[in-house]
Amino acid sequence: MKTVLLFAAVAGLILGTGFLQSWNSALLILNMGLISAVMALGVNLQWGLAGLFNVGIMGFVALGGLAVVLISMPPVSAAWQAGGGGILLGLVLGAATIVAAVLFWARTSGKLRGWGTAGVLLVGMIIYRMVLDPSVEAVEAVDPALAGYLGGLGLPVLLAWPVGGLLAAGAAYVIGKTALGLRSDYLAIATLGIAEIVIAILKNEDWLARGVKNVIGLPRPVPYEVDLQNDPAFVERAAGFGLDGTTASTIYVKVEYGLLFAAVLIVLLVLSQLALKSPWGRMMRAIRDNETAARAMGKDVTARHLQVFVLGSAICGIAGAMMTTLDGQLTPGSYQPLRYTFLIWVMVIVGGSGNNLGAVLGGFLIWFLWVQVEPIGHLLMSLITAGMTDGSWLKAHLLDSVQHMRLLTMGIILLLVLRLYPRGLLPER
Repeated sequence: MKTVLLFAAVAGLILGTGFLQSWNSALLILNMGLISAVMALGVNLQWGLAGLFNVGIMGFVALGGLAVVLISMPPVSAAWQAGGGGILLGLVLGAATIVAAVLFWARTSGKLRGWGTAGVLLVGMIIYRMVLDPSVEAVEAVDPALAGYLGGLGLPVLLAWPVGGLLAAGAAYVIGKTALGLRSDYLAIATLGIAEIVIAILKNEDWLARGVKNVIGLPRPVPYEVDLQNDPAFVERAAGFGLDGTTASTIYVKVEYGLLFAAVLIVLLVLSQLALKSPWGRMMRAIRDNETAARAMGKDVTARHLQVFVLGSAICGIAGAMMTTLDGQLTPGSYQPLRYTFLIWVMVIVGGSGNNLGAVLGGFLIWFLWVQVEPIGHLLMSLITAGMTDGSWLKAHLLDSVQHMRLLTMGIILLLVLRLYPRGLLPER
């Protein structure tokens, strides 16, 4: 009953936005709430089920966004002719250098090991840069105002969602193989560092996704509003509901996005619930509660941690691809730890760590508050300062402080939940 009432309350908040503000705003909150709930599910799988502290969520979300560009955008033929082959060869040489260094380290010993490995890396890096740099310059010189990158494969954009999960899973595997055998704080440091490295690559490697120039005009899985507005049949149906073509088209597009996102969330939620109640899920919770006892029972703790870390990161990558599809553009500068790491953790903590339904609830509730707190705060401050004289320093100060209401509210909510509901609104059972 508590679960039903809490979800009903969040639904009422979103419906209230539709009645009091606009249905476009309500649907936008709903769609981003669905995406945030998927992210929270991924983090809950890692932390709530296995106790893994991942503070690099932003990097996995960004990799999902990159997948949309690599899969859905058409290839830039001139860029491929100018230096596409050289870039691919350079990347192969870079990977071969790393493999050669690892093999050399594994098969040698003594003083030769360190100096020899350094020599392999140095020679390989020189060859790698000699091949890659000229090709990158040639690609980025091809119509830099509109292109300047290789483009993608030109495939349907929905294929990018699972590919985004695979990219994030691959990065998580590399991080996990390195850091999961160490203490938990090393995992936090590694994920934080990798996330910043991913964002730095997206911002600076123009040949990959145009860097800070952004990739705009990404293909969509739903119709364009202008096409609906030019369809007489659609305009006639909209008029039957008392809506003009412009408003009806924006609502229709957001509803279609919402149905797609809801389908993904439901599938992932069902799979997460099945995993939670399976013998594998019980084993993961046993490892989380007492690693020493689990090792004594013969469980490979590191391997199980790697499994759940890869799965959770893949879910975050899927959510990142969904969000970039909704935005219609990839903007690396918009990936901030506050939005894509801290806020997701707040969703999981407030909703209830270890409870998949709690993570979903937290995703919807915290995103609604994140969006609506600032306009509500502006209205509140306007009422408080209504009796003050214009030009008053106090009135100006209070009105200017509205932009900080989001952070203040998130902090207050987090403190209240930790004090009153330390296990979240829907605690683990």
